[in-house]
Amino acid sequence: MKALVIGYGSIGSRHARVLSELGCDTAVISRRSVDFPVVFGEMESALSRHQPEYLVIANPTNQHHQVLQVLAAAGYSGRVLVEKPLFGGSMPVPQNAFRSLSVAYNLRFHPLIQRLHDLLAGETVISVQAYVGQFLPDWRPATDYRCSYSAKAAEGGGALRDLSHELDYLGWLFGTWSAVTAVGGHLSSLEIDSDDLFVLLMQTDRCPVVSVQVSYLDRVPRRRVTINTQHHAIEVDLVAGVLQIDGKVETVVVERDHTYREMHRAALSGNLAALCTVEEGLATLQLIEAAERANQQKEWIRR
Repeated sequence: MKALVIGYGSIGSRHARVLSELGCDTAVISRRSVDFPVVFGEMESALSRHQPEYLVIANPTNQHHQVLQVLAAAGYSGRVLVEKPLFGGSMPVPQNAFRSLSVAYNLRFHPLIQRLHDLLAGETVISVQAYVGQFLPDWRPATDYRCSYSAKAAEGGGALRDLSHELDYLGWLFGTWSAVTAVGGHLSSLEIDSDDLFVLLMQTDRCPVVSVQVSYLDRVPRRRVTINTQHHAIEVDLVAGVLQIDGKVETVVVERDHTYREMHRAALSGNLAALCTVEEGLATLQLIEAAERANQQKEWIRR
């Protein structure tokens, strides 16, 4: 299958590499001179000459909507995967003829998140606490963090959007959010103008008490979730690959590209059940915006 990746930063290059390893005839669009076998400078020639059946949008978040508009206007009819978050803010998706349109929340394809999805079926969930943190200057060692989109609110950066995997998988596991309050913002000495820490307290369709913290400040990366149901206490450490159910420990080894590979396999095959839908992606954006309003107004926001 012919694939096209729009954008060749750290995440775009990863998508391009994984798709090539999966056997796709892959090209990229980049305005920079990049080391990849097939590179186009703009969309029109990429679509006409490469004729991709699968397209990944991996340029800065604030450009995603414009790219979808261009693709829709060009009559593109293949499958489209948009890097998370879907847009910089909630807005209508352009009318289109795409075969499918999904959002790249690849953490849904982590074996332990999928295990939770199965474990929690039929369970009455009482409380959930999720935490994710990583020190922003360590994310891309070859790049000055101050120059990355993560540092720039106008480009869709900030912990709340960058680390929105947690908001997505919590919605996938526990249902759509119904009310949220939050505190956070730019609280550290990091030289950025985006938020570096947010804490949300919310209610969802399946759980009355959900808390989540997202942070650019953790010198030791952490990604954990603790769940209490009527019958079980469950803890997951996604960094260590450990699942505990009532103290009984299970471990998994997850190769670095596993979640990306499985996400692309699902999208390429049309097996879309676990992929984030546009509606789910927009609900996550609405949650982010509600958390920002709650933080500013010091109140609960209801959906």
